[in-house]
Amino acid sequence: MIEALVFDMDGVLVDSEPIWEEVRRGVVAEYGGTWLPQAQTALMGMSTPEWAAYLSDDLGVGRAPEEVATIVIDQMVARYRRHLPVLPGADDAVRRCAARWPLGLASSSPRRLIDAVLDAAGWTDLFEVTVSTEELDRGKPAPDVYEHAVRQLGREPAACAAIEDSSNGMRSATAAGLILIAAPRPDYPPAEDALARAALVIDGIDALTTDAIESLGEDQASTR
Repeated sequence: MIEALVFDMDGVLVDSEPIWEEVRRGVVAEYGGTWLPQAQTALMGMSTPEWAAYLSDDLGVGRAPEEVATIVIDQMVARYRRHLPVLPGADDAVRRCAARWPLGLASSSPRRLIDAVLDAAGWTDLFEVTVSTEELDRGKPAPDVYEHAVRQLGREPAACAAIEDSSNGMRSATAAGLILIAAPRPDYPPAEDALARAALVIDGIDALTTDAIESLGEDQASTR
């Protein structure tokens, strides 16, 4: 049986990836860097120190990583204050899942953005555990953020399901031993090897029903 759920945030609950890309592209251009074709794919799942160093070193932004992080995060907070891009069906999905299971959040967003999103969406009290990769040594695809969330929930990884959209997020969840529910975004399709590890693939977060999750737990039990 599934005992707890751990959600990713960006791309699963909020349509933030286009905003991240727009803000980072703008910062790279403003501070003399060069945006590379593979940059957005590489950045997805990185922790704050990792992506700040990537912008500073690999993309040539003429500022120290700590300053780059502050510039980008300040712009993201301002964008969220103007409009929080909650994905269609996300609010209903979070609320129906919270009524059935303990919820965790395992996000690559910095703590400031996690707290801003949960507060603006009215989800703060629905998540028992929230973890940012900026609080850990490694970001996704390393398993650290999911391992940490599961420990705080007091569950074994194999009894928890992760909901992810990106390649690095999927790899992180499966490396930590969680059951993977993939919610891929058509505009940022995950790699085939990452998606192949999913026990369930849904077209959107509104398809995350309690029946589908409970059936997933039964399917996992029947294979043991």
